[in-house]
Order: sequence, then structure tokens, then C-alpha cells
Amino acid sequence: MGTHFFRRITAISSMIGAIGLGSATLAEPQHGIAMYGEPALPPDFVALPYANPDAPKGGRIVTAEVGSFDSLNPHILKGSSPWALRFTAYESLMGRNWDEPFTLYGLLAESIEVPEDRSWVEFTLREEAEFSDGTPATVEDVMWSYETLGTEGHPRYRGGWDKVASMEQTGPRSIRFDFNVEDRELPLILGLRPILKKAQWEDEDFTESGLDTIPIGTAPYVVEDFEAGRYVSLRRNPDYWGRDLPFMQGQANLDEIRMEFFGDAQAMFEALKGGIINSHRETNADKWETQYDFPAVERGDIVKSVIPHQRPSGMIGFVMNTRRDAFADWRVRDAMIHAFNFEFINDAMTGGQQERITSYFSNSVLGMQPGPATGRVAEYLEPYKAELLPGAMEGYELPAGDGSARNRGNVRRAISLLEEAGYTIEDGVMTAPDGEPFTFEILLAQGSQENQAIIDLYTQALERLGIAAQVTVIDPAQHTERINNFDFDMAYYQRGLSLSPGNEQKLYFGAEAADQPGSRNLMGVKSTAVDGLIDAMLNAGSTEDFTAATRALDRVLTSGRYVIPVYQWNVSRIAHAKELTYPETIPIYGDWFTWQTDVWWWEEAE
Repeated sequence: MGTHFFRRITAISSMIGAIGLGSATLAEPQHGIAMYGEPALPPDFVALPYANPDAPKGGRIVTAEVGSFDSLNPHILKGSSPWALRFTAYESLMGRNWDEPFTLYGLLAESIEVPEDRSWVEFTLREEAEFSDGTPATVEDVMWSYETLGTEGHPRYRGGWDKVASMEQTGPRSIRFDFNVEDRELPLILGLRPILKKAQWEDEDFTESGLDTIPIGTAPYVVEDFEAGRYVSLRRNPDYWGRDLPFMQGQANLDEIRMEFFGDAQAMFEALKGGIINSHRETNADKWETQYDFPAVERGDIVKSVIPHQRPSGMIGFVMNTRRDAFADWRVRDAMIHAFNFEFINDAMTGGQQERITSYFSNSVLGMQPGPATGRVAEYLEPYKAELLPGAMEGYELPAGDGSARNRGNVRRAISLLEEAGYTIEDGVMTAPDGEPFTFEILLAQGSQENQAIIDLYTQALERLGIAAQVTVIDPAQHTERINNFDFDMAYYQRGLSLSPGNEQKLYFGAEAADQPGSRNLMGVKSTAVDGLIDAMLNAGSTEDFTAATRALDRVLTSGRYVIPVYQWNVSRIAHAKELTYPETIPIYGDWFTWQTDVWWWEEAE
């Protein structure tokens, strides 16, 4: 790695000389950077708009997850680590304001500098920045982190690193990256990379770390205690270097963040009722209304809070792997969507109280609009018209059932689509074009009774089509391994999307990621339209173009029929200890990632 490392540091190409250095005079250090326009907060801001600078310190939050873990390194592909560690135990050069679509402010870095064309970016580290062990965070640590994550880390880091033409130290506390492609989001993407301590890994294999080595970071929380597969406890570092930063005012208020792990969702719910955990997100609207009448709620010890948001719905449902022959045909995928009796399932699972996801970016301004594509959206779609599936240009809506268990109309349409794809029904069995019975596996992780209940209803509907689907339920570690290797036919799928979609869309839906183990392109989509629209979105010169490109992408993905969508959550329902308190100002992203652990505080009852 050493030769490659120093080549990256010293290589300054002719392109950089012509573009990067030529635009240097247009740049100056700034306190923040927005994807479009200027940061909303001025250089002298005192706190994030949704944080309470006067919040007291103390208390604890105890949350729960279904599953287990066998690693405390969230930066590599190997193993399964608690998802929240990546966000609570590590910091980056810049920090995100969740009340703006995509704007960053200085965290480890005191400033960011970019030219108008964003062909390079330079960060200047704060002199006081240090790791949790008290040692300084240096440019050398930053450069090692970027190189190591980009070459040996999780695939999520590699796309951005491949676009770095050179990396060099430009001053005692400054580092500059020059890019080899046009991509306006890259300065922001690099600003969010976690920074690790180089010296910790001098005699260690970064890719093999598990429970024996906990990466050292600069964040206000450090892993204090854990039991493999059972719990992880993070404690607030009283000597945290950044406690006086304006960005951190009103953040990191709780003394302890504890994550408990349970075998299934019911056990998790019982843990809330029994006081083992003190905060729980409920995803079932009917359960929220009918089963939260236990003693702790009646006494007022547990409070029910509903948190709105303005972010996209994302996509939640059951993904079909197009790498498998059957699901390579869009008509088969369409038939599977028609066979999914959403109205009946929604009534059975939630009392019909939750709306269905209608597209990847539904519930937001970025979502596709009803009817035919018009205006700028149509212009973005036009070059790919020949490859688009029905509905992309004309308008696409998910099939609606009649609410009955039989779902006759949609079942007839599903059979018709399968016949168009060469399938036939022989003696009550759906037969594939190769003459074999059409069957496939639905892969689920242990612990989610709700998903299993949905699939039970779905397989009953498939039986009416003569399809005998096999449901395989395995432990979370095995499930993660199979998903990472795309070893499934159909599986549960959840993809959160933001108001500022960017380079991560290539990891989710890009052709290059389709064959890359560990990527999030689970459906295996390879589409020049998808790739081209992601590029158009990334390089949009205005908010209007960005919105139109995203709406066009939403049309292509949704009409691609890769996922069977279920219901959306346009609010968060959180049952929590009465002492856990949140600010009156809710960010536009609402309850998103670490909002709760970032800005909630413990307010002792009088």
C-alpha cells in the first residue's frame, strides 16, 4: 500500500495544473459548504437550529435492535457491526446540518476551500482536534484514513476515492484533494469520511478487525463496554476536544448510549414494557394505537411522541434479484407486484392506517409527479427513451387491489404478464419457459415477525398463481453474508433516501456496483438511463435541474419494477422515557440517523 499511498500524495496531473491550479484564485476558506447555493448558517452561528445549547448533560438512552453483531469495526465489509457505531463513535472533517438538504459545517476542519468548478477541495484541520486517547488528530491521520478506507474499507468508501487524482499536504494542518472527474458533490462526500488513528493500525490488519480491536476516533462517545451479540455501551468522553465548538452546542448531551440486541421484535417490545430499554421506534400504526396501553405508559413513565419529517419515503419492501433468470424479465417482476395484495395485507397488518410507498422519492419534492413526463423531466428522459420500460415516460402507478383476499383482478393481470413472458399453467402449476415449475426463494432474517407475517400472506397469493415460493429464515449474520454476496432470489429491502441524493446512488443503483459484493445495488440493476440520470443529478447546475433529474431517476427506478413496495413511514413514532426530551424545533429530516442521540437530553422530573 505504501507505494500507492505516496503516488497519491505526490501525483499532480496536467489536468489539475490546467483546471485545479488555474481556479485557485477563485477560492477562499469558508466555514461551510452547501450542495447548492450558500450555507444557511453564518460563520458566527452559535448552534444548529434544532439543538438546545442550554440542554443539561447526563442521563442515558437505551435502544434496541433485532439481531446480533460480531464486529465493532463499522468501516469494513467483513462482519456485522451495530449500525449506529458508524455515526456515534466517529467524526469527520465536516458535520451535517439536518435542517438543510445537504450543507456541511466545519467539525474536525476549521475551514473548507473549493474553486467555483469544485475541481478540488482543501481542508484545514483545527489545531485542538484530538482522538479520544488524547493524541492530536493530524494531517497524516487524515491521509491514512482516506487511503485505507478507499482501498481496504467498505465498498461505500471506494467510489469517492477512485475520483481522487491526488492527495497532498499543503500546510502544517491543511490537506488538498484534486479530482479526476466533474462531480460537484465530491467535496461534500470527502468532508464526511470518518477519521481514524493511523498509529493504532501499524501492526494490525484493518480488514480483519472484529471484536478484539475497537477503532479509535475523535467523537464525543467511546465504546466503554460490550458483550458479543448482546449489547454495546458508549460513554460520553468528559475530555472531548470539541465540546466548545458552536457546531457541538446542544449536542452529545447524554452520558450513555446503550444498544441492546434481541432475537425478535416481540422480545424488543417486551423489553420496553419491562424497562430494559427506554426508547423504541414503533413502525406499525395499528400497534401504536392499540398496544401501547401498558402500565408504564398509563403511569406517564413512558411518553408517546410523533415526529414529522419532510424527507423522501425511500424504498421499503421486497427486492427481486435481476441476476437470477426469472427476475431478469420485467414482466415477471410486474406479475409479482400485481400478486402482492397490498390493500388486504395493509388492512391485516396495520388496520389499513398506513399509506403505501408510491416511488423511491415519494413524500418529498423530489418524487415523480403523476401522469406523463413533461418539461425538464421529459428532456432528461428523452435520450434513454428506447430502453425505458412502460410507465417511465407515460406515467406509472402501482396496481391497486379491491381489498378482498382473492384480489381477482390483479391475479388475472399477473397471469397475463407471466404468459407474455412465456410461462404457462400446467395441472395448476406455473411452469417456466424451460419447462420447470416456477419457484423461487424468499430470504428473511430471523426476528422480524411482521415481515414473516407479510410474506405468509404473499405466498398464499402466489399459490393461487401456481407458484410455490420457498421462505428461508436465517440468523442475521448468515443473512448479511448472503445479501452481501447477492445470494438470494427475493429478500426484504430497505433503502433510506435523503433530500440531497448524490454519489451514494451509484452504490445503490449504479451498474458498476451491480457486480461488487457488499454494494447496495441488491436488485442488480444495470441501466444506462439510471447511470446517466445519476450523473445528471450530480452535475446539475441549479436546484431546478437537480429536482428534475431526480424526478426522472425516480420514474426509471419505479417503473423498473425492482421492488414490491410496502407501507411508508412519513412520521416517526417513538415511545420513550419521560425524562428523554427533545427540542421544539424539528429539523426537516425529522427523526433521522442520530438526531435522537445527537440532540436529545435527560430532563429530571421535578
